[in-house]
Amino acid sequence: MSFDKKCKIYSDLLLSYNKIHRISGVKNKDEIKRYIADSIYPKTFIEDRKKIVDIGSGAGFPGLIIACRYPKSEVYLIESNQKKSAFLHLAKSKIGLLNVTIFTKRAEECEGLEADLIVSRAVSKVDILLEISKSFIGKKSELLLYKGSNVEKELDKNLKYDMINNGNRNYLLIKDIK
Repeated sequence: MSFDKKCKIYSDLLLSYNKIHRISGVKNKDEIKRYIADSIYPKTFIEDRKKIVDIGSGAGFPGLIIACRYPKSEVYLIESNQKKSAFLHLAKSKIGLLNVTIFTKRAEECEGLEADLIVSRAVSKVDILLEISKSFIGKKSELLLYKGSNVEKELDKNLKYDMINNGNRNYLLIKDIK
């Protein structure tokens, strides 16, 4: 199934589910399209990753969208909220995402899962996410954070990172996070 088809199924499902369960602030398909584009915008940071962990997946941005775009990657979605996790399970099933595993618990409770790339959007500050991510870090792991325009205020001067800017969004790739 094409990426566009997967995104259409996802968009229709999110709008329908959101009317009853209110798991996301999105109100229409144009907003969802922007969130989808935002999820995969830093493609050079995402491509060729074998295992990706999304901390605080919410309604699926960015992890579920990454799984749709990169079907050869194993994507682990971590969401402690039962309603949001139920939606992720439904979306995974309706889209047919065989590369997705969902954990309905806090990231700190997940063990034994080493990732090439750890992603997170709108969860917490950089230092807290570094702490939460510790159990997923392997020899070559990197952390991709979807941050706002004030990200520099959160950065430790000793961090090694690359950043892509897209308007008010900064995609922060933290390297050497052992």
